[in-house]
Amino acid sequence: MNKTIRFNLNGENVELVADREFTLLWVLRNQFGLTGTKYGCGIGQCGSCTVLIENEPVRSCLTLLSEVEGKKVVTIEGLAPEGELSLLQEAFVKHDALQCGYCTPGMIITAYGLLDKNPDPTYDEIIEGMDENLCRCGSHVRVVRAIQTASEELKKGKKL
Repeated sequence: MNKTIRFNLNGENVELVADREFTLLWVLRNQFGLTGTKYGCGIGQCGSCTVLIENEPVRSCLTLLSEVEGKKVVTIEGLAPEGELSLLQEAFVKHDALQCGYCTPGMIITAYGLLDKNPDPTYDEIIEGMDENLCRCGSHVRVVRAIQTASEELKKGKKL
């Protein structure tokens, strides 16, 4: 059944009339044109569809639209609202922590959630925090380096 849903998307209050049982992934891509959030496995196992809901990394392929009512949602596009790369995005570029790039938005969003909670993670904490994001190209070592670099920049007072 269609209802009006209101939430904050990348810093803007939005509303749409839609079926509350639609998944957030498809609403972001089809209703808002935010295609940075990727469809991977569709069962929450790969992490390609990860977005932040109230600063927590969440799989949007498993999240119903009704679950974001009144909440703050941030996609990969929302990390760089002025068109400038965020600290984390810059670190991923610097370390070439992407190959095909398909998993990269989910990786960056997950890393954002990790660094938001723990700005100075150990190597093992990074591995554990990123464990559920899959990359078929094998860029995991570069992803870890990128997160370590972003952590170092946070210590210097830069914003995530």
